[in-house]
Amino acid sequence: MAESARNISFVGHSDQLGRGHSDQVMVVRGHAYVGHSKSHGITVTDVRDPRNPRPVNFLPIHQGSWGIHLQAHGNLLLGIEAFDFMSVMTPQEYYDRSIGGVYGARFGTRGKDFSAGMRVYDISNPATPRAIGFLEVEGLGIHRIWWVGDRYAYASALLDGFTDYILLIIDMADPTRPVEVGRWWLPGMWAAGGETNDFPGRVALHHAVVAGDVAYGAWRNGGLTLIDVKDKAAPKLISHRNWSPPFAGGTHSPLPLPDRGLVVVADEAVMPIDREPAKPIWVVDVRTPENPVTIATFPIPSDQDYVAKGGNFGPHNLHENRPGSFQSSTTIFATYQNAGLRVFDIANQFRPEETGWFVPPTPTRWMEPMRGRKKVLHSSDVFVAQDGLIYLTDYDSGLYILQWHGPSA
Repeated sequence: MAESARNISFVGHSDQLGRGHSDQVMVVRGHAYVGHSKSHGITVTDVRDPRNPRPVNFLPIHQGSWGIHLQAHGNLLLGIEAFDFMSVMTPQEYYDRSIGGVYGARFGTRGKDFSAGMRVYDISNPATPRAIGFLEVEGLGIHRIWWVGDRYAYASALLDGFTDYILLIIDMADPTRPVEVGRWWLPGMWAAGGETNDFPGRVALHHAVVAGDVAYGAWRNGGLTLIDVKDKAAPKLISHRNWSPPFAGGTHSPLPLPDRGLVVVADEAVMPIDREPAKPIWVVDVRTPENPVTIATFPIPSDQDYVAKGGNFGPHNLHENRPGSFQSSTTIFATYQNAGLRVFDIANQFRPEETGWFVPPTPTRWMEPMRGRKKVLHSSDVFVAQDGLIYLTDYDSGLYILQWHGPSA
């Protein structure tokens, strides 16, 4: 069932009733919630028998919006709704430059042609989520959220008047009425306020992961920020580091390891390997938050020739050590697109080592709507449960359930 594997075994698979194009996955009380682009919604899959995952529900959203990212904790599920950019753009258009004010005439009217915001579902019955709240934003929508059950959620939002996605802080005290309480952006992004910039390519917050009072933000070609969010109404910049140029950018997924004073940062491969340089996963020392220092990169997968394989060869998402999931400050799980799922040990933060991988077979159907991409494997997101069960999504072939056999810490 695998092209290549080490320390990971196959358990089960579901194409989610034909909704193979899958992005972010969360697992709560034996149910996996998977976001989609092309299907415009969220699939609910019963995974209590991991060898026989069974789709049990689908939560549709506006047909002009995608629902690729979500968060789940306790009795609540949060789902994003944003304009379906791939319905009018090529990948190169989407990734090459900031969106706001550039392609606006192609988007239509919010509320009529697409929905934009964050939907809240009650999942006290995990198989039958019930929509209970919606935060609409005055723009093109929300891309991704960080929320682990506390009062505040942290979202990337593309609001009217801004060049691209910025940080939005949302009060979840009343889940039926989520409200914005704060925002932060890189200087130069508020075009409506007269700000200008000369950013290198597309600068937009993909998302921030919050540990303590610090939000670690990944800004695509804008690098990494550490933002003090203790005062939710007035976030403050602690530090900003950008390695693009000379590196190719695409800073996408942060994973803070506060007990070690580190943050792992993945730069997303956004184009086929013959069209852009290889993207690294960085280890950044943040013991002095005002002065983040890159100290290492992860090894590049080499169990087969992924360059010759074609497609996107490079990082995408990281397992995020969420409460209630597998948590480790030394074992890092990363999706690597055409190289499947990779696992790394960073006990020595200066010398990361690869300790496992699982490369699923080539999909038999091409469902993901990004045009101009070779039909190859494209592993997207990963969630690792406390028992070592791994939930891996693919842009074309749905949900894989795997078992980790390596170290548990």
